[in-house]
Amino acid sequence: MKRFGMMALALLAATMGGGIAAAPASAQDMVSAEKLNHADKDAKDWLSYRGSYLDYNFSGLTQINAKNVKNLNVAWMHTPGRSKWGLQAMPLAVDGVLYYAGSYSRVFALDGATGQVIWNYFPELDEALIAKQTHSPDNRGIAISRGKVYVGTIDGRLIALDMRTGKKVWDVKLVNSQKLTIGFSGAPLAVKNMVIIGTQGGEWPVIGTIFAVDADTGKTVWQYHPIDASDPKVKGSWGNDSWKTGGGGAWQPGTYDPASNTIWWGTSNPAPLFDWAKDWEKDGSRPGVNLYTSSVLALDADTGKLKFYHQEIPHDIWDFDSAVGEFVMIDRGGKDLVVHPNKSGYVFVYNRADASIVNVWRANENSNFVQNIDPHTGQLIGRTSEAVGDNKGICPSFTGAIGWPPGSYNPKTGLYYRAVAEACMNLKVAKTTPVVEPQAQLFVGAQFTVTGPNGQKPFGHVDARDPVTGKLKFSIKFQAPIVASTLTTAGNLLFVPDAAGWLHAYDATTGKELWKHNDGSSHNGGIISYEAHGKQYVAVVAGCCSLSSFGNQFTYGLPYSAQSTDQGELIVYALK
Repeated sequence: MKRFGMMALALLAATMGGGIAAAPASAQDMVSAEKLNHADKDAKDWLSYRGSYLDYNFSGLTQINAKNVKNLNVAWMHTPGRSKWGLQAMPLAVDGVLYYAGSYSRVFALDGATGQVIWNYFPELDEALIAKQTHSPDNRGIAISRGKVYVGTIDGRLIALDMRTGKKVWDVKLVNSQKLTIGFSGAPLAVKNMVIIGTQGGEWPVIGTIFAVDADTGKTVWQYHPIDASDPKVKGSWGNDSWKTGGGGAWQPGTYDPASNTIWWGTSNPAPLFDWAKDWEKDGSRPGVNLYTSSVLALDADTGKLKFYHQEIPHDIWDFDSAVGEFVMIDRGGKDLVVHPNKSGYVFVYNRADASIVNVWRANENSNFVQNIDPHTGQLIGRTSEAVGDNKGICPSFTGAIGWPPGSYNPKTGLYYRAVAEACMNLKVAKTTPVVEPQAQLFVGAQFTVTGPNGQKPFGHVDARDPVTGKLKFSIKFQAPIVASTLTTAGNLLFVPDAAGWLHAYDATTGKELWKHNDGSSHNGGIISYEAHGKQYVAVVAGCCSLSSFGNQFTYGLPYSAQSTDQGELIVYALK
């Protein structure tokens, strides 16, 4: 059957089944919980958002390597259509089939070797609601397990599709999006017999939620509200009843530690986004530390109960949330560690057992919102405040020194590769009228502009560092910040998709550029590597622009200003 090939299977199924081709019959048993637990041992597939629960964004394939990457060429492309703000998702690959989502939560299954469409699924959405959304119609990824593909929608639903045919298995409404104007833009995470997904909700006056649903039925197993007023510790950290509309969304997927049955997840900023308080503990629109926003949470996978946490930015007034979602699981010196980058540019290294601080290091060059973060306790030292009126030159910008597309860790080089933005912001802060009931309106609290540091234009760099100590090995500078994922491989390669449209391949040990190709548009999403029919491929999504990179069109001119904002492409590479 393997010799017969996916193309022939697809054509045969289309001929016999009346138009919908099917993935292999074994697909129902492909992605079990056990297989997900050990996805890092399976180099040919890409089974979850960051490749495996280790969150490495690393491929163990070596067919494409530092010696022959110069022969890399486009193998095939796919145009999904209706791609407003481009493509931002991370593709997945299972047994030679590539699955990915486009804007408006459109899902595709393609032959990984040829690009032949096996099936597609276009959900019916609440178009009026989507038109109001700030993060619409973005979709940043899918999950696969138990014979199904799972995708969230911006109008508050989670949908399961048959992995073989693309037919809908179930469709559940988890959020009253019509009232709250929030939904799901991030990828789900498959864990055991469940699917975990978190809502938006940092800039909107609502309370974010993490949902766990039964993977086979869609029935809710548990819900976790980061801002739970029944917990006195939480309620006491929000003055003026501000907890009622406190934000704290959890929109990017976290990860799972099978050894301790723990889900690691990050939460977003509180609302209003910016706060006018001089004395933030007693004054302003939301006095107090505002638990559990801008925090890293460890939840029991079976019950959703909080095991432990660390609030990285107490009373966040800069939009430096923790919902980046990336939790790199590293074993170092006999210790089980977790490396988590924060939007502020600070990278937190935790003990996996209790989220106690091992180290905190900074990735960005330009930072003044605090003097420092204590590397032993995580305490913010010399934090600034925002006065009513003009506040200029705050670094980094609210767009983040570190963005949501993941970095990558190579266990062979021992290096962590992370895109970093060097940008600052000017704020005109208003004394906001409290909003104490969830409603469909933005709750920002300031007007803002993004600027460059020290009179420059914003720029970016990709750094290779020791993930625990932060020691720099090499750095690659870019005209505009990188707003896409990086990928590293066992072939000693580092792939970086940039905002100008170039996909670069570097030597993962030295940072020397070995190859590049122009994809014709900005990269704002994921990149993976997988195997189909014994051949290695690299797949990247392209299309302008995410909210973090939209300003490039006005800041830098060509080629950024010529990029269309309503088209996207999946580009797949292989050796000639």
